[in-house]
Amino acid sequence: MKLRVLTINLHKGFSPLNRRFVLPQLRACVHSATADIIFLQEVVGENLKKAARHKEWPAKAQHEYLAEPSGFEHVYGKNAVYSYGHHGNAILSRFPILFFDRADISTNRLEKRGMLYARLKLPGDGAVNCICVHLGLLARSRDKQLRKVREYIQKFVPPGEPLIVAGDFNEWRRNKADELETRLLMKDAGLAVYGHKLKTFPSVLPVFPLDRIYLRGFKALKARVLRKGVCGRLSDHAGFLAKVELKG
Repeated sequence: MKLRVLTINLHKGFSPLNRRFVLPQLRACVHSATADIIFLQEVVGENLKKAARHKEWPAKAQHEYLAEPSGFEHVYGKNAVYSYGHHGNAILSRFPILFFDRADISTNRLEKRGMLYARLKLPGDGAVNCICVHLGLLARSRDKQLRKVREYIQKFVPPGEPLIVAGDFNEWRRNKADELETRLLMKDAGLAVYGHKLKTFPSVLPVFPLDRIYLRGFKALKARVLRKGVCGRLSDHAGFLAKVELKG
């Protein structure tokens, strides 16, 4: 079975440097990828200030707005909550979502970070476990957060089942191996296909491999960065799309 997996940081629906509100264009980009599972970060669930300022601001949460044209199932987990709204991570799926959970992996008061878990039903009797992450800006914080993610996986995800962990890892060091690689033996799709992690940030001229798709129980067939055409210069992160095949 082959799947298309996409991860993208929405930058709350704004272009680089917050110059334009581009959520409608981001929706077109997301659907042009024809992905089966989509991992989203910096998704706005509600923002009363921005809603009053931008006439194109949707009446529903951003992940619901993005899911609407194709009827994706979706789940959302708040990371940051403030007086006028909240934002976090979301997962969109063409497959039924059996269960979901959200875990706080923040390591300090300033950066509110979380992981979102969803268990999806595949055709037949199969299932795939998905975790969407948005890690911190400090290396020490990321190390602690990845340890929390790894411990969550070891506690709650059945060891023999396929697993995808994707999102914004905020890790700019291309050769830095993390807990997912060293302890769980997962491999990033870009690394598997090309021998190196793909650069996704900044989207205008990518230099750093911040966005990743880690796999267990899958073989990566293709991987590419979405930064041209309908996906050009939208979020400050470029989307990362992988085609994967279920092993066995």
